Amino acid sequence: MTNPTASPSPPSASTSPRRWSWGAVLVVAGVVFLLVLVGFQLVRTQRGVQVGDRVPEDLTLTTYYGETYRLGDLRGKVVFINFWASWCKPCEEEAPFLQEAWERLEGRGDVIFLGVAWTDTDAKARAYLERFNVTYPNGPDLGTRWAQVFRIRGVPETYILDRDGRLAYIKIGPFVSTQEILDAVYQVLGEQ
Repeated sequence: MTNPTASPSPPSASTSPRRWSWGAVLVVAGVVFLLVLVGFQLVRTQRGVQVGDRVPEDLTLTTYYGETYRLGDLRGKVVFINFWASWCKPCEEEAPFLQEAWERLEGRGDVIFLGVAWTDTDAKARAYLERFNVTYPNGPDLGTRWAQVFRIRGVPETYILDRDGRLAYIKIGPFVSTQEILDAVYQVLGEQ
């Protein structure tokens, strides 16, 4: 006969630790691997291209005059990319130096300058280009695609690509002389 007032005994707890199956271990390892991979991609995207990185060939700039430049089509040339804005005072200071450097390098055929107007209106950007007699190709950064690739922090900023489309030089802030620009370009050309 059983005693109705006696409390039932607790279920016996297993004293052996729970073991994971190989399938569960593989699933967890796979998830951790994917998270690490995604994390590295996010960090890389956040930092933008770095010196030595190949710049996406599909970056395209349509100038204020309707010309289109695609980076992949410029292979074999040194590409000088300058981010600027009409409202930027340091950009105004470097504009004459950029134009003079372009005039000195344009005839070579192995260097091209591209000006990328960042967060600017067409009318003000065009007035800026006219004011400083800028003759090298310039266009707006529609959709901020260029700014995202290079992760610019402000203007002016300049990036120079080597003949293979790799980032070879970065200048944050304005150039202070034509010679400083020429020295940077000659360095990438391997002529210094």
